[in-house]
Amino acid sequence: MVEDDPLVCFAMEIALEHHGFEVIAANCASKAMNLLCDSTTTYDVLITDIELGSGHDGWFLARQARELIPDIGVVYVTGNGMPDQPRHGVSQSMALRKPVDEAELVNCISGLLKRAEK
Repeated sequence: MVEDDPLVCFAMEIALEHHGFEVIAANCASKAMNLLCDSTTTYDVLITDIELGSGHDGWFLARQARELIPDIGVVYVTGNGMPDQPRHGVSQSMALRKPVDEAELVNCISGLLKRAEK
């Protein structure tokens, strides 16, 4: 999960762990890419804020993640609208608006994991 707001990151991390997901968090795209490049860890889903402050944004991060892990699920989260998702987002991704509803996030992740099993 990549989120530059520490409070939002903490809340989402706690919620996901409560539902049984293992979460590894980063606060920027470059740290996330370092984690994704670690061959000792398997990643199934990338949850990324779109606006990540300075450096690369979530659109860029998701494209890079898909190059490294072609079947990784992607969930974009943002406080803004999502009109750019078809143009900038990766295929078969999902998008949620902040504040993110916990049940909706869990449903998105579960759906992406089921899709990957097929």
